[in-house]
Amino acid sequence: METSEILKKVRKIEIKTRGLSQHIFSGHYHSAFKGRGMAFSEVREYQYGDDIRSIDWNVTARFNHPYVKIFEEERELMVMLLVDVSGSNSFGTKKQFKEELMTEIAALLAFSAIHNNDKVGVIFFSDRIEKFIPPKKGTSHILRIIRELIDFEPESRRTDLSEALRFLTNAIKKRCTAFILSDFMDKSFEKAIRIASGKHDLVALRVYDERETQLPAAGIMEVLDPESGQKQWIDSSSIQVRKQFNSWWNEHSRMVEGVFTRCGVDSATIRTDEDYVKPLLKLFSQRELRY
Repeated sequence: METSEILKKVRKIEIKTRGLSQHIFSGHYHSAFKGRGMAFSEVREYQYGDDIRSIDWNVTARFNHPYVKIFEEERELMVMLLVDVSGSNSFGTKKQFKEELMTEIAALLAFSAIHNNDKVGVIFFSDRIEKFIPPKKGTSHILRIIRELIDFEPESRRTDLSEALRFLTNAIKKRCTAFILSDFMDKSFEKAIRIASGKHDLVALRVYDERETQLPAAGIMEVLDPESGQKQWIDSSSIQVRKQFNSWWNEHSRMVEGVFTRCGVDSATIRTDEDYVKPLLKLFSQRELRY
């Protein structure tokens, strides 16, 4: 892709996602994603209604009058975006490809983060760690991330979620909020996601295309597995073939959702031809209610 074309795409995504983050998501993001804990702020005189457990006994003894410790939320977060760049995301039958939708969502989350003075980093993964951009602040850093999202070419077409989660666990020492943007066309990642969620606040954003849920009755057709490169001829006019395909999708979806539930991972499912604002706001609202 030529540089001028990349810059146009970066600018287009910047305008759209920056506007959404400023006018819709910023407040919800702040409420839904908390800092690392409470940090000591000051000592003041005891007031009626204060929790007696917050009394600073050393200061109280020194001034012969009760004083309490005041704590404030340690607001600054570290946000990591784990972006699936495997071959299955180069697919879309209506509005856009899965990888294009993930780029927009990642940009939106990145702008929401910097509006709250948070650091943002990215892990691009396939069945290996394709690229790691360490967490930093600032608009220029976010624009670099968007450019990478648009123009990045992975070395591998396959997927290994466990590898990405292990890298997150080992590379990021402090607790962070990590968004996993993927179609989750993988299996056997429950152990890795359980370990990672014990250290970090994980949020799974599962992106899919409507055509992945059911086959059209289009007769004899050749299908390609974009990750393995294998091709196969199928008869999509067969009711049995279409039922088997739909059953596989439903079973895989139940497996993925079951992993999220068992590991305590918040999640949202977003379709390529639908507006991503509603499912994200619903996710944020659910988290706000818990705080």
